[in-house]
Amino acid sequence: MKREIERKFIVTGEFRKDVLNSTRIIQGYLSSVPGRTVRIRIRQDKAFITIKGPGDPSGISRYEWEKEISVPDAEDLLNLCEPGIIEKVRHEVKIGKHVYEVDEFLGENSGLIIAELELSDENESYEKPVWLGKEVTGDIRFYSSFLSAHPYSKW
Repeated sequence: MKREIERKFIVTGEFRKDVLNSTRIIQGYLSSVPGRTVRIRIRQDKAFITIKGPGDPSGISRYEWEKEISVPDAEDLLNLCEPGIIEKVRHEVKIGKHVYEVDEFLGENSGLIIAELELSDENESYEKPVWLGKEVTGDIRFYSSFLSAHPYSKW
């Protein structure tokens, strides 16, 4: 099983001039039990089921298993998900040797923009663009599984 190593940040500045690609994402959770989530995601013409395990104490790394499924199956599974479907646009922004995934949330989470950076090692160095704000790695409030049940607009 693959270990995902990821850092998350609030976006506080303008990043759009550096966007390489943007994709609309719709996702829901069959299970959002803390420490173990089962996610269904549709991203353009592809769909995935993803299981994420408990994270380490820092929240930087956790186990992740993902499998591509058909879009019709994903659409059916979204109907079985817990209330609170997440909609967002994911922008890819290359900074140095890394690509930040900047998620601009829509709907009840509108106004929230989070940048995620996947790393190969927990101690790997990376460039921080000026538009990055506070690091929220490990803060459960900024996990999509939490946002699906507790939308940003209601904080």
